[in-house]
Amino acid sequence: MILSILILMFICAGGFPLTYVIERQKTFLWRVAAGVVIGSALFGTLTFLLSVLGGLSNVTVAGALILAVSPAALFFDGRRRTELTRDWARAKGKLQGASTPKLLRFAYYAGFLVLFVFFFDRAMIETDQNIFTGGSNNLGDLPFHLGAIFSFTEGANFPPQNPNFAGAKFSYPFIADLITAAFVELGVGIRDGMLVQNVAWAFSLLVLVENFVVQLTGEKFAAKLAPPILFFSGGLGFMWFFSDFAGQSKGLFEFLNALPKDYTIGDEFRWGNSLTTLFLTQRSLLLGMPITLVVLGFLWRVFADEETAAENRTFTLGLVPPMVVGLIAGLLPLIHLHSLVVLFVVTGFLLLMRLERWKTFAVFGAGVCITALPAILWSLSGSASSAAEFIDWHFGFDSRDSNIIWFWIKNTGALIPLIVIGAYLYMLPQRRKDAKERKPQKLTSNKIRIDDEPLSNHRPNLILFYIPFVFLFILSNVTKLAPWEWDNIKVLIYWFVGSIPLVVIALVWMWRQAGAWRAVVGIAFAVLIAAGSIDVWRTVSRQINYRVFEPDAIVIARRIKAVTPPKSLFLNAPTYNTAVVLSGRQSLMRYTGHLSSHGIDFGERESHVKRIYQGAPDAVGLMSKYGIEYVLISPEERTLVAPNEAFLARFPVVAESGQYRVYKVR
Repeated sequence: MILSILILMFICAGGFPLTYVIERQKTFLWRVAAGVVIGSALFGTLTFLLSVLGGLSNVTVAGALILAVSPAALFFDGRRRTELTRDWARAKGKLQGASTPKLLRFAYYAGFLVLFVFFFDRAMIETDQNIFTGGSNNLGDLPFHLGAIFSFTEGANFPPQNPNFAGAKFSYPFIADLITAAFVELGVGIRDGMLVQNVAWAFSLLVLVENFVVQLTGEKFAAKLAPPILFFSGGLGFMWFFSDFAGQSKGLFEFLNALPKDYTIGDEFRWGNSLTTLFLTQRSLLLGMPITLVVLGFLWRVFADEETAAENRTFTLGLVPPMVVGLIAGLLPLIHLHSLVVLFVVTGFLLLMRLERWKTFAVFGAGVCITALPAILWSLSGSASSAAEFIDWHFGFDSRDSNIIWFWIKNTGALIPLIVIGAYLYMLPQRRKDAKERKPQKLTSNKIRIDDEPLSNHRPNLILFYIPFVFLFILSNVTKLAPWEWDNIKVLIYWFVGSIPLVVIALVWMWRQAGAWRAVVGIAFAVLIAAGSIDVWRTVSRQINYRVFEPDAIVIARRIKAVTPPKSLFLNAPTYNTAVVLSGRQSLMRYTGHLSSHGIDFGERESHVKRIYQGAPDAVGLMSKYGIEYVLISPEERTLVAPNEAFLARFPVVAESGQYRVYKVR
């Protein structure tokens, strides 16, 4: 664990200096958070490039670390050292001395940090003989990520091929898992590596979401509400919770410690909670979202600040920051491609609304192209994913047969009404000012005052900035942006994040009215986070223990690694938790759910897998066609493909444990 933290600090030391290039006025905490995710992206990309050239090893990982920390040379510049000293002094000042606000601020961040540690500790649970997961939606995702990580550390999988569908390019964004693999190469346990990275990326996301809301609204109090709204997101599932509680005889605390199901996703709900359904299961989003927020914050400054106009008049003065931000954004294709799609949409809208700032947007776009295009072209060449599977007309996200309006109210609760109220309140003071023909007040910042005075000198900015997020919401409700319609949530979650500033404007306005309004705020905030809190509690309180790999699967994986070459090709049942995952070896095909969600046409290969296992007349020819070297027989194969074990008995057994047996067929 300590080694993981030290490596992450080293990575942060590379991303941290770049924050002084892209932003001048930020807190030390923001710079650390941004430094962690920028440094992680840089380190992961460098590890990929060096490993393609020389394989994953201590040498290549050390080389990537050295290169990733090279931006620290920026502090040779005296001006940046002065800015660093200033930010550090301000950070220390916030910690020195005891006061109620300081204690509350410390408790706020410390509370979330503890939550993240306990929550992500449940992602992977190792005992002496089993591997479990404590996430209700992580049963299939954990072995997928383990398969990717072990393919790098044990399977010499460079250039990366899809370990789930042998012979195809690994076009799934894999940098998050490659970073874990790099940690493992340096001596870190895979569970510790995942835990430290997940906690660090989640805490960085917390800080960056809070800062994003401050940047857009100018309200620090409002910004403190933003992370709970994101991390405890949910809909009206708490009503089903109380209904289930009323229908049984246990006390409240007893029921809370034996919850029967999730209350944000299932048959009734499809939105899910961000922690339990997204950040625990989709590690690429957990790294991609905070990077995207860094970029969105910069784009907001370009879009909203008057100072940016001066940068556009003198082209060279505005060159470096947008170029560097663009280069960072361009790392997203191998981290989280949907995040880059979101940035593409947002940037396009902002450019159309601020054509006078085209030079800054052009430099930003050039930076994106420099780093993104090679990664995209590499991913597309040799990929088994069909691009046609990713775009199609589909109405209503995953609403199925539900009324679309009721679906969104049920799944997001008070969110959409609060968005509408927040937008109205943001615009209302301007209309009052126009009606009374007041002389505009000179404000020195974009700080919002939600009263009878103007909210800012740039009133339409926030509403205009929100337009692309509304477009993303509409787009995700009329088209499929992935083969599986539910995966539209990878885009919809950004609509959710983009909506939070307007939501907190509504909550803060009501709070400042005092009296009964504060009770309304309490109720509205509870509705926003109640269902999500229940699901997070179900995970943190260790109520979920799904076994992913049993003892014999772990033993046979060790024996496979001992007796087979790293790049061996295995035949196994198309299941998510085949023991081959833990060996790092390639599979002809694995779980069809993963393959279909990645747009891979697996139909023919699936039928061939069954024919081989059944010992069909062409079984030997099919094994030769695909280059299969080993065949696994286990309880999964006996359940899913009814193997003809008499047919396989002609081949030698090279590894065995309990009901698991590996045949060498080539």
